[in-house]
Amino acid sequence: GSSDLQLERLNFYFREASNNKFMPRAVLVDLEPGTMDAVRAGPFGQLFRPDNFFFGQTGAGNNWAKGHYTEG
Repeated sequence: GSSDLQLERLNFYFREASNNKFMPRAVLVDLEPGTMDAVRAGPFGQLFRPDNFFFGQTGAGNNWAKGHYTEG
């Protein structure tokens, strides 16, 4: 961003790593590792810190109720 407000809030959403590179402040959570693997392999995967990925070993098969009541 280039507006004063965007630049003022940059450190709220991003952490400055080195050489003026910024990493998003994010925690990525899912019930299965496959989704996280897809994020890591995607074009933005290297933006996220590896220790900010949290996942289980079983998924809910895109079933919200199963994820909420039995898996999550």
